[in-house]
Amino acid sequence: MTASILEAFYYISDNPLAERSGMRSYRTSGTSSGRRKTIYYSDQDEEHYLNIKLNVFRSILEPFGYRSAASDMGTGHAEATAAEVFRSLGMSVETLPYQLPIREHIERLQGLKPEVLYTMPSILDRILAAADHPSALGIRHVVLVGEMASPGWRLRAAERLSIPAEHIADTYGSIEIGTIAHYSAEHGRYLLAEGLFAEGVPAESLGEGLEPLSPGEQVLVLTSSIRDSFPALRYVTYDVVRGLESITVDGRLRQSFCGIVKRIGPDLKHGEKISIYDIENAVSRHLPDARIRIHVTGNALSVRVDSNLADTAMLDSIRQEIEERNPDIGGMIRSGILSGIEVTRECFDEDAQGGPIKQKKIYYHNGGATLEPE
Repeated sequence: MTASILEAFYYISDNPLAERSGMRSYRTSGTSSGRRKTIYYSDQDEEHYLNIKLNVFRSILEPFGYRSAASDMGTGHAEATAAEVFRSLGMSVETLPYQLPIREHIERLQGLKPEVLYTMPSILDRILAAADHPSALGIRHVVLVGEMASPGWRLRAAERLSIPAEHIADTYGSIEIGTIAHYSAEHGRYLLAEGLFAEGVPAESLGEGLEPLSPGEQVLVLTSSIRDSFPALRYVTYDVVRGLESITVDGRLRQSFCGIVKRIGPDLKHGEKISIYDIENAVSRHLPDARIRIHVTGNALSVRVDSNLADTAMLDSIRQEIEERNPDIGGMIRSGILSGIEVTRECFDEDAQGGPIKQKKIYYHNGGATLEPE
């Protein structure tokens, strides 16, 4: 179930699911047509989503007996359900509106001193940068969802908060599927959530012109036995994982993987999802001759533009348009809880970098090293 199939048959303006009573809808980044995606959840979907998320949070937090939490999540399905999950665990919870300026986020956290913080890596980056003394916020455990959080990044965040590295708990999910997996410090792997069956496939087998991956890497493909308002049958996540295999956990086999390497395909994460289509459309509207490349460094996103017509004012207009393509991202950037998207001019060296954005090439950087582009 690739992005192009979903765009043709599910992300459509006349999807019959929209007419069903009691159906919840969540919107995310755009398609090649410029239309934002709408993902539907039935009452049954929502119940399954909450139960699975509750079980994951319970496995992470219950051994510690925490009583207070704060959710600093921006927008979306994860944010909308966080308070209910924490209360089901017997915890008090405060939700911080993403519209608040970053300084007010810090002040609220200083006043609340929540034992548990539920947030995204990009927002935690901003909190750690803005707080004079992050360890004084009283946070004893962080639960993450959203962008990729590498082991090194999690270790540095834990050091800033003066908590053990294993108290930065990473969860992995998507609006299409729900909670997919969580990192188990005990096993050193991500454990797949209940109701899911995972496959790892070569990128070139998707028939979308994607380049082969490095040895040991596969594109994660998921089938859900419980999702009924989304066609989760061999759904292509476009996330690249390493070490997909089954292991024994508490006496039974569980599918697992070592880590998420990068994303390929049409969507990126910057707080919320933003699509390559949105970025391309914003650039080409101002600079029809431009070639672009997208660079992801940690939780920062930058767009490099190669065009003889680009000047500072034009690049700033492109930046503003990209940030507002997803209003949720724009709102979080304005409040300061999410770093802005950088748009710069660059003359591409074709021999060194190998091709324009029409090949959907994205460059991931880790500790100064550039990973293989897509």
